[in-house]
Amino acid sequence: MADLTMQNEAGNIQSVTDVVDRMQSAAEGEHVTVREVVSALGEASFLPVMMAPALAVVSPLSGIPLFSSICGLTIALVAIQLLLNRDHVWLPDFLMRRQVQAKALKSATGWLRKPAGFLDRHSRERLSFLVRRPFNWITEAACMLCGLAMPFLELLPFTSSILGSAVVLFSLSLLVRDGLISAIAFGVMGGAALVGWQLVV
Repeated sequence: MADLTMQNEAGNIQSVTDVVDRMQSAAEGEHVTVREVVSALGEASFLPVMMAPALAVVSPLSGIPLFSSICGLTIALVAIQLLLNRDHVWLPDFLMRRQVQAKALKSATGWLRKPAGFLDRHSRERLSFLVRRPFNWITEAACMLCGLAMPFLELLPFTSSILGSAVVLFSLSLLVRDGLISAIAFGVMGGAALVGWQLVV
């Protein structure tokens, strides 16, 4: 039952491109809030909601001061709720009220379309045991750790974007049951840790 819930939780969102489309659809008016993006993705869509800030961190939006920290905190909170098996996403009001310019979000989603298409073309169900209970708990915990690390790595170039890439891959692996992508994501996560260590020392 838990696996079936995970498969259906994203509704009609079945790919990275679907997430990018929903993010773009929220970019109306002059500014767009986190609340509007979550609403576009669906409050019961844990994986898309976790993937969205990870995609944003990978995009040019990551250059906005404190943006990576906000996205990291969002990722961590969603991952914790996944681990707790909640039935809908909850985020504190101060996060839901955060906003970016709609024009910037549209530009970012345009930039993300090519990598999103690449990931979608190369993902499929394989080695699915790696993303089922109990192994998916490890993947969800890894997403939480990536999110929690982002605020501390805000000043270290590239590290937040690398961690964001890992969370995108982790989320996709859970969404389509692709254990190979999950394994690759752990490698990316390790690479971020190595880059961060080298920059610090």
